[in-house]
Amino acid sequence: MLGGQAVGMVTATAVVWLIVAVRRVAVGSVPGLLTISALVLTLQTVLVIATGSELFFLLQFPLANLALCVLFARTARGDKPLVAELAAEMVALRQPPRGHPGLDSFFAGATWLWAGIFAASAAGLAALMAVEPARVFLALTTAVTVGGAIAGAVFCIVWFITVVRRAGLRVTFRQAPGL
Repeated sequence: MLGGQAVGMVTATAVVWLIVAVRRVAVGSVPGLLTISALVLTLQTVLVIATGSELFFLLQFPLANLALCVLFARTARGDKPLVAELAAEMVALRQPPRGHPGLDSFFAGATWLWAGIFAASAAGLAALMAVEPARVFLALTTAVTVGGAIAGAVFCIVWFITVVRRAGLRVTFRQAPGL
């Protein structure tokens, strides 16, 4: 409000990166979700400032989802799928030290699922942006984002419980590092 859209976005981005730096110095690690947030906000800020266009301001939403899709997809086949990392950070979920085929498969699959959710969201938001006025698009962006996140989370929780039960595993939690 005081300095306009560009100043607001730069300020928000600077605050998030300041939090990343403080967390790194104080605790020695930065949660993946915070890193993802900082990277996405940086992408959005650069896009908005570089163009100054309302179209490109709105384009940040599908582009951010596309970036998240790529980020999740890149880790899905590796040793540490992003969903496994986030589960360890956010709910302090401990996994067996040598891994477990059922859990490993779940975390890889859930990471692919989230890549798909973000891909579908990016495509849906791009389509909405093409046919809806800016105000309607912004309202629908919130609905699509929140709805996709809730649906994905509920699906993953049910899927995880099923995997744990089938494998005969017991779920334990520990205090997250730095808390």
